[in-house]
Amino acid sequence: MRIHLTSVFVDDQAEALRFYTEVLGFVKKHDVPVGEGDRWLTVVSPEQPGGTELLLEPSGHPAARAYRDALVADGIPLAQFAVDDVAVEYARLRDLGVRFTQEPLEMGPVTTAVFDDTCGNLIQIVAQPG
Repeated sequence: MRIHLTSVFVDDQAEALRFYTEVLGFVKKHDVPVGEGDRWLTVVSPEQPGGTELLLEPSGHPAARAYRDALVADGIPLAQFAVDDVAVEYARLRDLGVRFTQEPLEMGPVTTAVFDDTCGNLIQIVAQPG
C-alpha cells in the first residue's frame, strides 16, 4: 500500500496553482474541470513526477473551511513537505516574499519552519538527517 494522493484546501485554485508551481516549484500533473468552475487540480514534486500528488482542493465545504481555519488559528500546519536544508529553503522562499510564521527551528534530530501558503493554510518544511 502506498500514499497516492493527499490534499490541501484552497480558497482560489488559480492562485494556489500559481503559488505551488511558481513559488514552491511543484509541477502541475492534472487539471480536469469538474463543474461549477472547480477543477481536479494536482501538483507533484519535479523530483518525483510519478510520486504522491497534492490535490489543490476547493475549500467551499463548510466543514473543510472550519477545520482549516481552526488549524491556522492554533498555528498548526495542514501539511509537511520534506526539503534537504530548511535554512536554504527558508531563505529562498523568504526572498520570494513568502511569509513565515515559524523561522527555522531545530527540534532534536529535525529542523522545521512554517509558512503561510497564501491560500489559507500553514505548511511546514522539514529536514531530517539521512
